[in-house]
Amino acid sequence: MSSDTPAATRRALHGTAELLVAGPQYRGTGKMRLAVRPGGFGTSRSWDDVLGIAVDRTDLVVRRSGDERRIPLAGTYAELAAAAGLEPGGLEGAYGDGSGVVLDDEVDIDPAAAARLAAAWAVGDAALRAIGAEVAGDDAPTPVLWPEHFDVAITLDEVNYGVSPGDSTIPEPYAYVGPFQPRQGPFWNQPFGAARPLAELAGEDGVLAFFREGRALAG
Repeated sequence: MSSDTPAATRRALHGTAELLVAGPQYRGTGKMRLAVRPGGFGTSRSWDDVLGIAVDRTDLVVRRSGDERRIPLAGTYAELAAAAGLEPGGLEGAYGDGSGVVLDDEVDIDPAAAARLAAAWAVGDAALRAIGAEVAGDDAPTPVLWPEHFDVAITLDEVNYGVSPGDSTIPEPYAYVGPFQPRQGPFWNQPFGAARPLAELAGEDGVLAFFREGRALAG
């Protein structure tokens, strides 16, 4: 595996989320929110004849009434859209930041890197549901995987909690706590709040403990 494989896979999956999953959903429903799914992520709503679109490791899975199509993530985004029977794109102008991929880019996915990202989102989703239940009970928000920054997150009492697959600042999956109003102290190690690599947090229990600590310190 080359040193840039994790970043290349993250960018390729981010582009897939925007162009082939969230974009078509946004066009069909007006909603761009995605959800963590087994092996990756997928749509949170259905529309027309589309029951769901998901990424499962290195496959694009499109479910329609009476039909499921599983397509390996290879070739260009335009070719994948044609194979899946989807109109690609649809988020143009919805936000100012994103993956930066275009339809003619080649999809570059390493299976091991894709599995690591899927595991990070799954751990994040579970820990977010746990902290949400502790704080808000039956009124806990459902975790959302946002196509803009590709993180799964919730907000509780003006504090954002989430897990990112990595970015230009922290190039590996990490958990974060981001109060609306900045806090001071050794816990808060980022301009937006606090972040810890998932590799240092030892699974769902470690991520949940980090969220709890952040909530207590956010006051």
